[in-house]
Amino acid sequence: MNGLCPLSMPVRVRKTGVMMSRCPCTSGHPLETCCGRVLADHAAATTAEQLMRSRFTAFALGDTTHLLRTWHPTTRPRTLQLDADQRWTRLDVERVVDGSPLHDTGVVEFVAHHRSPAGAGRQHETSRFRRESGRWFYLDGVAS
Repeated sequence: MNGLCPLSMPVRVRKTGVMMSRCPCTSGHPLETCCGRVLADHAAATTAEQLMRSRFTAFALGDTTHLLRTWHPTTRPRTLQLDADQRWTRLDVERVVDGSPLHDTGVVEFVAHHRSPAGAGRQHETSRFRRESGRWFYLDGVAS
């Protein structure tokens, strides 16, 4: 995708005199104009990949509200506890099947990189998404 920006090395970009952080989803765009709008619920994700990127950003920022709000009600846990020692550092989207504004389902395969006191790690997952009433939801995923 567009460039990598590990969270361990914060990068700031200047826009109209205001310093803005790059989005953790590694799109290369400022958080405020990328996943930040979706996390704040000011805009809905228009594709399954955009929702996947916003969910990665939510993991990176510890935003359980967004994770639960975008999890399909049929598979969503009642509560969600994130590991405070695990820092998500990079997202690599490997494959996208359907998931456009013209589809009601989509699949996103990705590798999410993280760091913890135990060292560096990665999670390779294929996730399924469903769009209902114009909003995308994370349905489930299979880690490999």
